[in-house]
Amino acid sequence: MSASPAVDINQHLSALRPKLHRYCARMVGSVIDGEDVLQDTLIKAVEAFASAAPIQNVEAWLFRIAHNTALDFLRRRNRQEALRSPEEVDMMTGELDDVTRREIAAASLRTFMRLPVAQRSSVILMDVLGCSLAEVCDIMDFSLPAVKAALHRGRTQLRAFADEPDDAPRPGLSETDRVRLNAYVSRFNARDFDAIRAMIADDIRLELVNRTRLNGKAEVSRYFGNYAKVGDWHLAPGQVEGRPAILVFDPNEANALPKYFMLLDWSADKLAVIRDFRHAPYAIDGAEWAVDAG
Repeated sequence: MSASPAVDINQHLSALRPKLHRYCARMVGSVIDGEDVLQDTLIKAVEAFASAAPIQNVEAWLFRIAHNTALDFLRRRNRQEALRSPEEVDMMTGELDDVTRREIAAASLRTFMRLPVAQRSSVILMDVLGCSLAEVCDIMDFSLPAVKAALHRGRTQLRAFADEPDDAPRPGLSETDRVRLNAYVSRFNARDFDAIRAMIADDIRLELVNRTRLNGKAEVSRYFGNYAKVGDWHLAPGQVEGRPAILVFDPNEANALPKYFMLLDWSADKLAVIRDFRHAPYAIDGAEWAVDAG
């Protein structure tokens, strides 16, 4: 794909958004933080596109922006330079069998975070997203031997991690979070949106991810009205990545996985922030989630 005046960058961004999020989430170890990194990536891409030289491969160009944005995020979070190995060993990557490839693609976000940045990025790009070695080199700005070495070490580490028992305890909701979520969920499921409007702060902020942002009780009230018009949802209190969250299921699909989730933040006793991923269902891919059993 060559960039030209006819290229619609927004169309590319829309089509690649789920794939870009999958990369960002696995790089930073969180589907929630991954969405923040993705949004920064989209802003940078739109700003850079107007003045960019002809782009031979739009997808690789976007992934390079996402890669660098993820590294910036990790540097800020860790308050130190993200490590990158200078060692360039000519090591063959080899072909993976289908079973191994599926195991790597299904590895949890926490597992990927145990890998050094270079290993993590190369494995995600090649084994999860299906990029070629040449594309991985271009996105990471690494030489071919360095990518091969990182890929080999990353795959070896993931195989070792797969043999370890996963017995880490999963913390439950606090009593305060449980009460708040249950109050919101029970009223939402009963379609008692007037009662929910009484719960929200006057200066409430809402992000309908991948769609719009609303501010203030008057604007956000329209959001509840839109939910009243459809019936493809049933809410359940729970957790996403250990954070209090609302999981949304399709009531017409028995034993189905959650379609998406919502995050709530409170100020005193009022609901101050809603982050709804209805229009970003890709965000729950790979997330650790649990319905509250309390």
